Amino acid sequence: MSERRPTEARNAKARGLESFTTRQILELMNDEDATVPAAVRAALPTIEKAVDAIVAAIGKGGHVIYVGAGTSGRLGVLDASEAPPTFGVDPDMFHGIIAGGDSALRESIEGAEDEDSAGRRDVAQVIRRDDVIVGISASGRAPYVIGALEAGENVASVTVGITCNADSPLARAADIAIVVDVGPEVIAGSSRLKAGTATKLVLNMLSTAAMIRSGRTRGDLMIDLRPTNAKLRERAVQMVRDETGLGEDEARARLEAAGWSVRKALER
Repeated sequence: MSERRPTEARNAKARGLESFTTRQILELMNDEDATVPAAVRAALPTIEKAVDAIVAAIGKGGHVIYVGAGTSGRLGVLDASEAPPTFGVDPDMFHGIIAGGDSALRESIEGAEDEDSAGRRDVAQVIRRDDVIVGISASGRAPYVIGALEAGENVASVTVGITCNADSPLARAADIAIVVDVGPEVIAGSSRLKAGTATKLVLNMLSTAAMIRSGRTRGDLMIDLRPTNAKLRERAVQMVRDETGLGEDEARARLEAAGWSVRKALER
């Protein structure tokens, strides 16, 4: 019998879970979630390598392609979709691909992750030289994701794997393997829990640190944000006020003259 992989292991603390009170369930989940940041910190050396590789690729005109199935794919699409409004980059700077297509964002597409040829096909349609492929799979065994990395051979600048299983095909296939050992879930095999939280933290780091290193912020301010609604316009006004000492009306006037570009308003 094959050894049970980490993402499928049973959590001894959760035995008899059906008899727990609501508070006991919540406390156990909270206790388990509290272990995730330490697991991510242990992976910082490889996360650092991935960020530096992404910065180098972007500097050469490359892009970042996130690829995953299920929860992993949804988290990749989420992170990619938030980059343009936050950092003012082109919509394809971070590109999210999920097994089964966009409909898989809202519903389970059974068997989509089992097709390695589909992963190769979907990535081959968008990849360009110097791009970075980031394959995301908690178990590290999704054929779709492995196929996606294979599509980058001789094209991608570097391939990155995000997984919770060090002994997995994804960890072996990626140029840079980010392994976050979160241990067994409260519900055995439900990797949308700790594994999903860990994945979100890592993706936050990859995109945010890469954008900071690429000059997309000024200190802790996202000066390239796209102020497309009232809340973001107020945030833009506040950033200009903080950096220049101008009053609200003057800051707003400067932004309007700069086409609501915080960067340009601060350069005036």
